[in-house]
Amino acid sequence: MPSPFPGMNPYLENPQLWSEFHNRLIVAIAIAIEPELNLNYRVAVEKRIYLSTSSDLVGIPDISIVSKQPTPTPPTSPVTLLTRIEPIPVQLPLPETVEESYLEIREMPSDRVITVIEVLSPKNKAAGVGRSTYDTKRQQVLGSRTNLVEIDLLRGGKPMPILGVRQRSDYRILVSRGSQLPQAQLYAFSVRDAIPCLSVPLQPQETEPSLDLQNLSIAVYNQARFDLAIDYRQEPYHPLKAADREWVDNLLREQGLR
Repeated sequence: MPSPFPGMNPYLENPQLWSEFHNRLIVAIAIAIEPELNLNYRVAVEKRIYLSTSSDLVGIPDISIVSKQPTPTPPTSPVTLLTRIEPIPVQLPLPETVEESYLEIREMPSDRVITVIEVLSPKNKAAGVGRSTYDTKRQQVLGSRTNLVEIDLLRGGKPMPILGVRQRSDYRILVSRGSQLPQAQLYAFSVRDAIPCLSVPLQPQETEPSLDLQNLSIAVYNQARFDLAIDYRQEPYHPLKAADREWVDNLLREQGLR
């Protein structure tokens, strides 16, 4: 069954599904733009690897060991009474190795990076090493005048900084051409909108490949058969705004999914 949403499916933000969707979409983008590239270009699938402390134990409070002392009584002997303290079983947040895939369009044979295409992950939008690592990479790309396509299909988390944006949208796609910095293009859209088509920047005066993320996301959804893994009777992982919650409920009921 195809995705019931006209654009981005908010149920794919579930942590059990996002990583697979992200990896499949990255590969789908690479395959889609390759035929439109000059024969001197290649699309490389790269990985950013770092250690991050798991947040699975966020709900576990700090442990304090307190010795319960008996009510003071007059000493009966010079022997000091000791209270036995038993150890409490605890869990420690262990570092995990995180791998985030992204794309680079490289000019051959120089191997020069012309364009970076990023699909943001939840760790890029949450405080911690994942965000700081990506932000450092982002600044390096913008500082080198390399083109950047930053695709944010996540409603949760804190958006990456962009000057002059006053109203927050559900999703954002940033297209930055190195030759036009600090000017860039921002596509801002909601859960009710189709994902906009865009052009992937290359070098000035070159024909830019078109990228239809809407059709690619639909194809990924169908190929992965995500409909079998999603229970549309439940609410999405990240709560919707009240008006959108009502719209989603009506949409799903019309299609017999609730």
